[in-house]
Amino acid sequence: MESLLESLGPSLSVSSRTFIVQMLLLLGIVGIVTWLFIKRGAKQLAVRRLLIIAFAVFAVAAVLFPGLLTHIAHLVGVGRGADLLLYATVLVLLGFLALQEARTKAQEKRTTYLARRLSIDEAEPAVEYRRRSLDEHHG
Repeated sequence: MESLLESLGPSLSVSSRTFIVQMLLLLGIVGIVTWLFIKRGAKQLAVRRLLIIAFAVFAVAAVLFPGLLTHIAHLVGVGRGADLLLYATVLVLLGFLALQEARTKAQEKRTTYLARRLSIDEAEPAVEYRRRSLDEHHG
């Protein structure tokens, strides 16, 4: 079991370049997750936060234990861990795009409603418009 964990995890003999790349990737993951939590604020649903945490754990595991990703890829019938990561990234990206599209449409509906409401609220009353028009026409 110990040899399996050693083969799946980061090797102690990794080059300094590999270590630097791993640290940069981990910092990027932590930065993105932190930004997502701060940017969304208290209105963020618990499910979204759990998904963000799950993504972060998956990303950290993929960086620290690349062999594990390859092992999981083989379990699900994908040739390489990098391919599995690519497929997962495409799915997450498509989900994000769908979510953004839904948010954009909802925002457009709210903006349209508010613009109409504001136009109605600020419109000149019909009686005043009629009186002004008749005064201008006869005057």
